Amino acid sequence: APSPTTAVPYMSVKCIDVRKNHHKTKWLMPWGPNHCEKLKDFDEAVSRQIEANDIVFAVHIPLPSKEMSPWFQFMLFIMQLDIAFKMDNDLKENAEITLDVSLAYRDNMFDEWEEIAHAIEIRKLKCTFGSPKTLESEGRHYDCDFLPFMEIGSVAHKYYLINIRLPVNERKGINVGIGEIKDIRLVGIHQNGGFTKVWFAMKTFLTPSILIIMIWYWRRITLMTRAPVLLEKVIFALGISMTFINIPVEWFSIGFDWTWMLLFGDIRQGIFYAMLLSFWIIFCGEHMMDQNERNRLSGYWKQVGPIAVGSFCLFIFDMCERGVQLKNPFYSIWTTEVGTELAMAFIIVAGICLCLYFLFLCFMVFQVFRNINGKQSSLPAMSKVRCLHYEGLIFRFKFLMLITLACAAMTVIFFIVSQVTEGHWKWGDITIQVNSAFFTGIYGMWNLYVFALMFLYAPSHKNYGEDQSNGDLGVGSGEELQLTTTITHVDGPTEVYKLARKEAQE
Repeated sequence: APSPTTAVPYMSVKCIDVRKNHHKTKWLMPWGPNHCEKLKDFDEAVSRQIEANDIVFAVHIPLPSKEMSPWFQFMLFIMQLDIAFKMDNDLKENAEITLDVSLAYRDNMFDEWEEIAHAIEIRKLKCTFGSPKTLESEGRHYDCDFLPFMEIGSVAHKYYLINIRLPVNERKGINVGIGEIKDIRLVGIHQNGGFTKVWFAMKTFLTPSILIIMIWYWRRITLMTRAPVLLEKVIFALGISMTFINIPVEWFSIGFDWTWMLLFGDIRQGIFYAMLLSFWIIFCGEHMMDQNERNRLSGYWKQVGPIAVGSFCLFIFDMCERGVQLKNPFYSIWTTEVGTELAMAFIIVAGICLCLYFLFLCFMVFQVFRNINGKQSSLPAMSKVRCLHYEGLIFRFKFLMLITLACAAMTVIFFIVSQVTEGHWKWGDITIQVNSAFFTGIYGMWNLYVFALMFLYAPSHKNYGEDQSNGDLGVGSGEELQLTTTITHVDGPTEVYKLARKEAQE
């Protein structure tokens, strides 16, 4: 697959809004047959006595002779201002710029522009000047941070037009003390169509795979006379959350203008994260083989509770950003001091909590390994076939535990990297690129892991007699044994449980 996203730079064109004199169209085009009357620079505006309120910065998306496509999935724009230093028009400290922005679309070059959104937004300017502020430095540019500008959750139309005004009102102090703005640049980021196709193909292929194994797994459990144990229920719930994230509803975004798809995708991923993190805690806890009463969800409230609270906070944070963007695509939580601090705090706290969670998981796995090794001392007393059988079980179980740790480590890294990458677009560092193999690899790993769990933990349909269970397993039945970490017979608990409990009672 090609890289997940592409960043395209756009330079705005300075148009003169002459509607006061001539009743022309509301939208000003930077180029083409009906292009606006352009200004080369602001010196020309001064000489022609054109006021700042009559100047519109126009950006057409995409560049000439290109079209946008629904395969691009989303559009994210960040803004960079070129501000020159002038002694008589210096940039104030903590200056704020007020933008009067409008967004429109059309699907061919001859249609009228249709408005999507209009807003008046305020952005804080964070600029530094490397040289001393003297007459010799006049004309040099400030080094300004990128500003978050706009995000749209679907690209349903071929052409988009952005008109930006910088209204000046000296009495109200609007756009006063913001320095001499020379140009406005935008960087548009969208998902690559090729990556989208690979992603959709993966989802379409994996959905039936997980669905079929899930139905087979639950059918195996319902065939038993005993009620399903907690671990079996949690594996099934994990299968449901994996299916939910797999279902390729994104195909509809190609034909429909569903701007809420980004938010829906985040909610799906959040549910899966919460389920996966909770599952790992219960999975390790159920194999502790200690004297605690297990097989009850209430026994894990101390571990699962914080995961649920964290997921709820993640949901609220997402609703504050992407939820509001459904109404106003120019809104961003990163635009205010409080919003930026909250967003930064969220990413840092989430990263720290995930790292602590991973260390706790490692500790639990270490305890499980220690307990299993303690039980291995009883193996030599068994018959050779039964001894080999249990050694195989324990080896496979240890292997699955190590795979679980590897999966957990990759998931934690993936979450932190994806949050930092998304944050960097908004902070303005547009150099970060996450490889598409990382996204598809992690996604494939989750599916493979859930598939393996349901396959290995499905109860056995074979019923071995009590005489066999007590140590007289013949070679034939030993070969027939299902290759699972914990073989569950029709009515009884798993064999590793039997071995562990017997030792514990003794």
